[in-house]
Amino acid sequence: MAFDPSSRSLLAPCDLPRFAEQTLFHRIARAICAADCLPRKELYESWEVARRVRRRFRGGRVVDLCAGHGLTAWIMLLLDDSSASALAVDTRIAPSAVRLGAALQASFPKLAGRVTVQQDDLSSITLDAKDVVVATHACGILSDRVIARAMSVGARLAVLPCCHDAKVSDTGGLLGWLDPALAIDVTRAARLRQAGYVVHTQAIPAHITPKNRLLLASPAQRG
Repeated sequence: MAFDPSSRSLLAPCDLPRFAEQTLFHRIARAICAADCLPRKELYESWEVARRVRRRFRGGRVVDLCAGHGLTAWIMLLLDDSSASALAVDTRIAPSAVRLGAALQASFPKLAGRVTVQQDDLSSITLDAKDVVVATHACGILSDRVIARAMSVGARLAVLPCCHDAKVSDTGGLLGWLDPALAIDVTRAARLRQAGYVVHTQAIPAHITPKNRLLLASPAQRG
């Protein structure tokens, strides 16, 4: 049977032989397999998002909103060591996030003490213009809230939206041409451009998730 990267099955010690190479991705995957607590899909999603973000945005504190296990934050630090710290925030942090963090720090000692995982509402978090705000599959209106929080301080932003809801998110009057989910994302990009952001649109592989549109934006003065 093929090894499906979109599977919600947990990565477990029995999967270790699949990640035998010395690449960074395989080293991360081995740590996660040892932790035996993370759905396979989350590894591939977080990796694909983080590496695309780091091609555009270097340095700064990483703020991972709607973070779940907070894996994107950990990977962002591994991809760019010039970020001193990361904050992973969600209204409900996965109980196994502590186990995942311990496994990653055991495999990558340089990460020790650099990622804070916090259970809180995203509106309570203080952001800074130097931050890199990321959200991997922030559901529905949460993607709009993440975008609004980043825009409020002029921070760099990367969001992979999901669970689009045309009843609560702005479709920009585009439903006559576009399906609701695409209309919402196009409107999000237009709102950022109107606010003076430079917008880049990408996609992570569809075989990992069909909700694969990645929106990256930074204030025009930063490029």
